[in-house]
Amino acid sequence: MNVGIVCYASVGGSGIVATELAKALAMRGHDVHLLSTEPPFRYADYQPGLSFHRVHTPAYPLFREPQYVLSLANKIVQVTRSFSLDIIHAHYAVPHATAAYLARQILSTSVPPARIPRVVTTLHGTDITLVGSDRSYSETVAFSIERSDGVTAVSESLRADTYRALQVERDIRVIPNFLDCRVHRRTSHPTLRQRYARTPAEKLVIHVSNFRPVKRVEAVVQVFARIAASVPARLLLIGDGPDLGKALETAHSMGIGDDVESLGEQDQILPLLSIADLFLLTSQQESFGLAALEAMAAGVPVVASDVGGLREVVDHGRSGYLHALNDLDGMAASGVSLLRDPALHARTAAEASRTVQERFCAELVVPRYEAFYGELVAAAKPGGAPVE
Repeated sequence: MNVGIVCYASVGGSGIVATELAKALAMRGHDVHLLSTEPPFRYADYQPGLSFHRVHTPAYPLFREPQYVLSLANKIVQVTRSFSLDIIHAHYAVPHATAAYLARQILSTSVPPARIPRVVTTLHGTDITLVGSDRSYSETVAFSIERSDGVTAVSESLRADTYRALQVERDIRVIPNFLDCRVHRRTSHPTLRQRYARTPAEKLVIHVSNFRPVKRVEAVVQVFARIAASVPARLLLIGDGPDLGKALETAHSMGIGDDVESLGEQDQILPLLSIADLFLLTSQQESFGLAALEAMAAGVPVVASDVGGLREVVDHGRSGYLHALNDLDGMAASGVSLLRDPALHARTAAEASRTVQERFCAELVVPRYEAFYGELVAAAKPGGAPVE
């Protein structure tokens, strides 16, 4: 099958999942074309069956801002004509599904209906919880979802949020995020651990995000401060974004500046997760929680706010701990319990890893996308013959 995948190149769950899906599909024998403004985060090295197509958006004095939707739609048309795409998989309803709809309308003027690619839209969260709920965009978001041939959401929580926020009527299939479990597992890095743990007894607490307001990174620091008051520990902040400065300022104001270290954006976080003892995630909203899933795969117990799709990933009291959004004391207490009790930590870490292996590995999830693609393409073919 020939598949075009459209995503953002910036650091974030949607781009990571889209890129990993592209890699997995190519490895399974499909021809995959990744469309974005630049090679996506974690695109990595050459892989047979996977190609990248850059979307150029020229700026003209007449236009007040770059016309990304127009240039993306144009690129989708060009790639479809050149490579006979069967599927356009748009990650985010707007602007990507919107551009895919426009591309289909353009193609309909010159391509037989059976050769117009099917559009699959995957909802990741921000396109619904932030953009979709804004009345300036809501009609366009809803239209783009309704006009897609197939729609998926990364969690039951996001599916419910979509119906509630936009009153769309079409079916939305839940297909969760996933990891390549051959790669995402805990590995030994004793030298790296010695670099960050100042003593053998010191525990390493980690937070990974894009440091946007929804991640509430100041709350991460506040929870860590409570933990550090009971257990020798350091906090490693991985990533960058508008609230990183606030998090560091909070640490200094609380007198724990020397216990908090910012490592910036990292392309490969598995070695850092592999030396961590605890993962903190205090987000206001998480439609899935990919960072938590990556931590669990590396055997790192997660303590997080009980919001959105996180309860579909973390089983409270078994693979991690979930607390009410503002229950910072509760989060800290769970963190202290895990770090003080080796047996509890080992059980929780093992359960976290087992959860990923049993439910969220690529070999379990990617075939669900393949089957969905096949259904949509077969429905458009004369006689409904499936496409390999």
